[in-house]
Amino acid sequence: MTTATTTLSNAPMTASDRCDRCGAQAYVRVVLSAGGELLFCAHHGREHGQALRAAGAHVHDESQKLAATSSTAAPDER
Repeated sequence: MTTATTTLSNAPMTASDRCDRCGAQAYVRVVLSAGGELLFCAHHGREHGQALRAAGAHVHDESQKLAATSSTAAPDER
């Protein structure tokens, strides 16, 4: 008998992580109680987050990155 294991990522999300609903950059990672994960953009994370939490999923939200301004941004961009 063989057993397969899946390791879910706790690493910070990157620009290559994409929303499972629309393909936009993902800022929300949902780890399902039954196993597996879903990635959502900020919009879909807000839309589905409450119901997923109620179902026992762990929701990791990095959407605050959208409001952050890079320290390397030009002064007129801050």
